[in-house]
Amino acid sequence: MDTHAPLPDRPLADVLVELGLDRETSKRIGVLWGKSRRHGGGYINLLVSHLLDTAAVAEQLWECFLPVQTRHLLDRVSGSRGRPFFMWLCAVHDCGKATPAFQAVDEEGAAQVRAAGLEWRDSRLQRRRWRHDKAGGRLLHSVLESRWDEQNIAWVWPLIAGHHGAFPSKVTVLKKYEARDEHQGTYREPWKAVQWALIEIITRALGYTSLEAVEPKGVLTKAEQLTISGLIIMADWIASDSDHFEGVEDIAQVSLRRSRERAAKAIRELRLRGGWGALDEPTAQDLVKLRFDDESRPFQKELVEAVRHMTHPGLVTVEAPMGEGKTKGALAAAEVLAARFGCDGVFVGMPTQATSDPIYSQVLTWVSEFDEALKSQVALLHGKKMFHPEWRELWHAEDGSPDTRFAGVDCDDFGMDDIFAVGGQQTGERSGPARWFLGRNRGLLTAFAVGTIDQLLYAATRTRHVMLRFAGLAGKVVILDEVHAADVYMSQFLTEALRWLGQARVPVILLSATLPPAQRSSLTDAYLHGALGATGSSGTALPAPAGYPSVTVAYPEQGEALCVTRSAESWRSSQPVSLEWLPDTSDQGLPVASRVREEMADGGVALVILNQVDRAQNVYRELKDAYPGQVHLLHGRLCAAHRADRASLCVTALGPKADRPERMIVVATQVAEQSFDVDADLLVTDLAPVDLLLQRIGRLHRHEGVFRPAHLRTPRVLVTGVNPDTRPHPTMLKTSEHIYGRYMLLRTLALVNEAGDKGWSIPEQVPDLVARGYGEELLCEPSLQEDELDARSEWQAKERNRAAEAEGFLLSRPDHRSKPTLEGLHHIGTTASEERDLQALVRDGSPSVEVIIVRRAPRGLTTVDGEWVGVQGEASEQVREAVLGGLTRLPSRLAEAAEELIPLEGWRDDPWLRFFPALVLDEDGWAPLGSERVGYDQGLGLLVQRTN
Repeated sequence: MDTHAPLPDRPLADVLVELGLDRETSKRIGVLWGKSRRHGGGYINLLVSHLLDTAAVAEQLWECFLPVQTRHLLDRVSGSRGRPFFMWLCAVHDCGKATPAFQAVDEEGAAQVRAAGLEWRDSRLQRRRWRHDKAGGRLLHSVLESRWDEQNIAWVWPLIAGHHGAFPSKVTVLKKYEARDEHQGTYREPWKAVQWALIEIITRALGYTSLEAVEPKGVLTKAEQLTISGLIIMADWIASDSDHFEGVEDIAQVSLRRSRERAAKAIRELRLRGGWGALDEPTAQDLVKLRFDDESRPFQKELVEAVRHMTHPGLVTVEAPMGEGKTKGALAAAEVLAARFGCDGVFVGMPTQATSDPIYSQVLTWVSEFDEALKSQVALLHGKKMFHPEWRELWHAEDGSPDTRFAGVDCDDFGMDDIFAVGGQQTGERSGPARWFLGRNRGLLTAFAVGTIDQLLYAATRTRHVMLRFAGLAGKVVILDEVHAADVYMSQFLTEALRWLGQARVPVILLSATLPPAQRSSLTDAYLHGALGATGSSGTALPAPAGYPSVTVAYPEQGEALCVTRSAESWRSSQPVSLEWLPDTSDQGLPVASRVREEMADGGVALVILNQVDRAQNVYRELKDAYPGQVHLLHGRLCAAHRADRASLCVTALGPKADRPERMIVVATQVAEQSFDVDADLLVTDLAPVDLLLQRIGRLHRHEGVFRPAHLRTPRVLVTGVNPDTRPHPTMLKTSEHIYGRYMLLRTLALVNEAGDKGWSIPEQVPDLVARGYGEELLCEPSLQEDELDARSEWQAKERNRAAEAEGFLLSRPDHRSKPTLEGLHHIGTTASEERDLQALVRDGSPSVEVIIVRRAPRGLTTVDGEWVGVQGEASEQVREAVLGGLTRLPSRLAEAAEELIPLEGWRDDPWLRFFPALVLDEDGWAPLGSERVGYDQGLGLLVQRTN
């Protein structure tokens, strides 16, 4: 069978004759229902019709969506019959519906089935619910056990048993369900005949001569199985959309030809497609210049050259100074990797929503260099994308909200979560990504996706439908920026994800300016462990980078790990940066404000990064009156609209080639720490671990050709949030100790003291400073070494505990990693599914609580900026964006109290607003919340005061 030739359109009647089925069995096949009238567009959809519809959707996905890499693995495992094999897997996904437990669910359908002579014991069904996904795994296993080799059955049946989002254990499916099957007694044999016939009919209808001819030629890796599982679910969800697959009640009207027509129309109207397709490897000598119209820097050339020499997909670790052009270099390298290894798109993961936004704009520009139409395949994956101007521009106003009719409806068809409504007819001309991809768990399936690193971490959790997320990553090039920002808890999910990506042979590019050597080794080892599995060793010593910037590539070669490192000169020479203590550990920050006023008296740009929102607000209060209109506050408790506007203002005013103001002061929290492309003349910063301190220094004298006042022409850093001279031990800001731990702060303090008057040479010293900061040698002066050792013990204990806490949520348990199949993967999983719950899961915290702030006025309610929204919040589409602009994140300590908040009555039918609770501020500007009261100031942002 030619995998690239169309399958024959065999009439179902011919298949029935060929199989020699008796009249009763044929009649019974013709009444089994797959979708009830309620979910079939007003018509019952026969089970055989739904199975062929799903196979036809799979064929469409093969043609227009599956990456070359995925098609190759299906061809490899099926003996060059990848397309029909994929269609067959998708077709048999719902074979478990040919059971009494399922057929009894719908009263109308059940009556037809019983009239055809298929019976069941109602009392048994009422006491024992039989989920059709698990029943399908059991059924397929029993049909295949005399036809296929056991190792092939072992990896295929879980794909069917897990198609509702969780992989059950073998004991659950093959033992417990076998016992339940026995309870049907004398009714069992007619059902068995129908079940076996159904699978044979589908097999023959897809062009196979027998079930033996379907048998795969080997076993896919577990990561590859997870990918195919996600794609089976995708095909099922599309084929379950009654807008495109109306029920077919007469088996005489069922055929593969008709299903193909329906599937082609559905895919066309849903606008589902992949990315590049088969991409030719670029031959341009300067790929950065070709795509971005900028001359390649030496490091970017080394990066592209390094991936050109890779013979297999692998891990590429890029370490380069802040502002070196890592992102552009990574995108150029991704093009080469995609062409070499059959990838069809890119996922770019950033540390925060704010850092994702500018990268989204950059990726839009980049993909348009290949084909302007590809811009419609770029998704921004975070909850505040509606505030991104380019996202809004791509989406017409009438299409800018999620289509909640088709967001995935949970319904109880005999005790199971089943998603029927999944698509939706789209009308009118549109230019944005296909709306289907906006549904839960589907965003990563878009060809080009930009979002927070959380999106990748979710794909490493033992949660329902995780296979959809993983399928979205497989077949892409994955780029992760600022990977040093992952703490020990997040790193457990990151290494788990890399282990699975390595096994799936997904090329990954890691970017960082300040990556500790131990973290580099851990991430590389995780990827290689996945790529090599049990066939090789991942313990190859990782060579230390020979310079800075550096590129390290690691990939499997003939069962062993091959690691190569290259380095290049930085595009700009190192410069001395002076460091000076500014003692202050108060919440008010008055010494900080006083010193900044002095430094800015003759003009210039100062960036003040503080570790506490209250402290930043107080410093802003002290400075704004001294320099009206020249001081800007940026932190995570600003409402969405204000934060977006202020971040844009800062980047515009202080970015490359900007017309800089005479004086500007930006007071910020850690949101300005990284991926914030601004240039400051002076940096004032609270003490932080050395890698993060260096990230903050990366905003200092960042761009060339900038005019600076005479007193600020030498890069200077004032380090505060600590009093280094108090005895017997330095005092530190309590918030800093809570966030980072005393141990890392003590070590950074020692490195700053060690620099003395000569300061640091940046970027030359960055790798050494990070290595020492995270190394084992004692750094503090002798009088503080006991403090350092005590702090180390406490820090190490907390790190171990946090790593252990994450382990229970990782995609695979340690005892499951060596198993060759997905059977039992979801044993003792987590029920987290909502975005906020998943974020809390991978970031070790309480679920974030976001509310929309509205104000009570004499005539009703207004937005946070004073725009009228009615008496009950009945906002029109014209003011919806202004209402959403009030979206604000509350401190985690208020999460429990905020559970009592609900959306306004007028938001109940709004596709966006109905998901957000309202925080209504009284006319005095405050609202009680738990034991505190909350207000919002246009300049300061969210204010929280204790009431006792």
